[in-house]
Amino acid sequence: MKTYLDCIPCFFRQALEAATLAGSTPRAKKKVLDHLAKRFPDYPMSTPPPEMGRIIYQLVARLTGKKDPYWEAKQKSNGLALRILPKLRAKVRASKDPLLTAVKLSIAGNIIDYGVKNTLNVQKELQRILSEEEKTIRREKKRLFDYPRFKERVKRAKTILILGDNAGEVVFDRLLIEEIHTLGKKRILYAVKEKPIINDATREDAFTCGLDRVSEVISSGSDAPGTVRHRCSKEFLKIIPKVDMVLSKGQGNFEALDWLKRPVFFLFMAKCPVVTREVGCDIGDIILLYRPAQSLRKKRKRGK
Repeated sequence: MKTYLDCIPCFFRQALEAATLAGSTPRAKKKVLDHLAKRFPDYPMSTPPPEMGRIIYQLVARLTGKKDPYWEAKQKSNGLALRILPKLRAKVRASKDPLLTAVKLSIAGNIIDYGVKNTLNVQKELQRILSEEEKTIRREKKRLFDYPRFKERVKRAKTILILGDNAGEVVFDRLLIEEIHTLGKKRILYAVKEKPIINDATREDAFTCGLDRVSEVISSGSDAPGTVRHRCSKEFLKIIPKVDMVLSKGQGNFEALDWLKRPVFFLFMAKCPVVTREVGCDIGDIILLYRPAQSLRKKRKRGK
């Protein structure tokens, strides 16, 4: 997905929020914004938004001296999500279709996103997911929630790669992985970011939340808030063609994966007006979107 003009105010908001969390003085915050403004004249709008996210957080780290301003927020997200894990697991097991419930909760967990919502009260949001579950997760639309295809592909797949998104959210993904394992013997790889970036999950978050107990935790090599191809490691890029199925969590990965030629399922909650225009949905919709291999889509267009 390209960068839109509408993204630019959001970039400045993210920079200000990160500088604030880093404990910057007003003067230092102004310096961060001034430096960011200088980057835009040469910034190609064809670049996916997560690339600018990387620039922002490198800038904040350099000017404030704090490499991971969201560390405390991530620990809080992980702790609160782990605290309600037994309740989430009970909901999955008690449902008529446990896989469907696990999918919806995994997507609902995507609401834990400081990059989009700088006033997020994690505890309040998690409680809302529990207490208003049906209202939260019944917003799927058939065109954008392709569960039948997802279920069929998961049953057939022997190797599944999940592109993780945020800290805290990984607990909800753990539920989904646990349920996938009940469908047969599977090898599941869970990819996290190589270095801290916003509140995206790293190895530390994945291990804290027990993802290593249900999957093989790997790094994509990326230090951008999305799986930007030229930021990924060669080792990671070699894995993608070899797996049977790819699941992409979060808006950042959706924005960054135009380069991926193979089929992919996108799972996220729509929180950004630019993304809703790209997808054709409303704010708050939960998305389980299947995108076939891009080469196949091109062939179909030529055949029309």
